[in-house]
Amino acid sequence: MTPPVLLVERSNDVVTLTLNRPDQFNALSEELLSALEQVLEDLVPDEALRCVIIAANGKAFCAGHDLKQMQANPEHSYYQTLFAQCGRVMQGLVNLPVPVIARVHGTATAAGCQLVASCDLAVASSDARFAVSGINVGLFCSTPAVALTRAVPMKKAFQMLMTGQFISAAQACEYGLVNEVVEPAALDAAVQNLVQSICNKSPVAVRTGKSMVYRQFAMPLEDAYDYAGSVMAGNMMAHDVTEGIEAFMHKRSPVWKGC
Repeated sequence: MTPPVLLVERSNDVVTLTLNRPDQFNALSEELLSALEQVLEDLVPDEALRCVIIAANGKAFCAGHDLKQMQANPEHSYYQTLFAQCGRVMQGLVNLPVPVIARVHGTATAAGCQLVASCDLAVASSDARFAVSGINVGLFCSTPAVALTRAVPMKKAFQMLMTGQFISAAQACEYGLVNEVVEPAALDAAVQNLVQSICNKSPVAVRTGKSMVYRQFAMPLEDAYDYAGSVMAGNMMAHDVTEGIEAFMHKRSPVWKGC
């Protein structure tokens, strides 16, 4: 039996999606992209969901697109379909109503780096390396550039895109591509600490916040403040806000109901 290209594991209200093509350095084949797209779509209406982790098996996090598969289908229409599907997967991460955390080890290159940049948060092993290296083979990483230029300062992103050079985990943290860098043995604990911190917060606030942050980012300043004020006023009507304020005033831990 061929092992599944994507492993899905649920622990309470946290789902871990593990890329499972270790021999191919978890390259994003059509099959893996399809599996990711379907799972992300299925998770959207899950009201119990609190957090999603993107992880990977093997030596690498993700080596980008499957070049062998791409070479075997040298048609413009094929490439358009492939890159459109990849774009839907990356947008699916953003459109999930809960935070998505990348657990990064080894290398994350091209669309693999795009995957990290598309997650809301990322924790990396100190041995991780990142690159958008398509330019080294004559292919500018156009779709990875969309996520990368939204995650790191433009000049840093442009340098990565134009040189194809690897950056270290420490540089990735300095650029803002990842939030935290830890020793390999501490990677799982660091991810779980971040997950637990999120899960300790009101589900209403977390879901409201993720949607609001991404929507306002694309707006002019005045529109962003109008929108943010409307969202915040609506958020104030939630039971969890009343509970949270009362708990704060009475110096006790809040009991969230998620409404």
